[in-house]
Amino acid sequence: MSPLGGPDWLRASAGAMSAFAPSDWLALDRQRDSLLVHEKPRVVLELFESLAGEPSFGYEINMYRHGLQAATFALRDGRDEETVVVALLHDIAFTLARDMHGAIAAMVLGPHISEANRWMLVHHPVFLDHHTPGHPSVDRDARERWRGHPHFEWTATFVERYDQAAVSAAEEILPLDAFRPMAERVLARRHGAAGGAAA
Repeated sequence: MSPLGGPDWLRASAGAMSAFAPSDWLALDRQRDSLLVHEKPRVVLELFESLAGEPSFGYEINMYRHGLQAATFALRDGRDEETVVVALLHDIAFTLARDMHGAIAAMVLGPHISEANRWMLVHHPVFLDHHTPGHPSVDRDARERWRGHPHFEWTATFVERYDQAAVSAAEEILPLDAFRPMAERVLARRHGAAGGAAA
């Protein structure tokens, strides 16, 4: 059996979810929310750290160093803690799901960050295309469909300063430990529960 997250936690042992009593569900809901608050920062940072040994597919730096460099740039610009953490983790799902990596990052970070940063995460891959003038098969103007949106300018700024520019081995890169406390604070923010009986 897996260990429980707290010494006074209850274990639902009815054999199948369909056999759980209302008291089981109350305990599971309470304990799940507590576990997520305490464990999510560790899980997210471990996932990010797992990218450290990943090879690059052609850039001078891999996705781990790209995240560190983006966060370094944001910190150097005096951005708030949330934005620095978003810069650190904006491509955390790139290897897992390239075409949906922005949306996945938004789902992971969404409960802890502003609507502007959530929108930016979802749309940043399309905005990145604007910075590929030599690419033979990319529509550099695809982002224009969202011009006028309240978060268009922020997304354009983020991508220009912290995404497309963070690909050089010659640029400064602070270590993860410089950002870990910030990430832990942002990811530990209490947020509204979405409900549901996730196993």
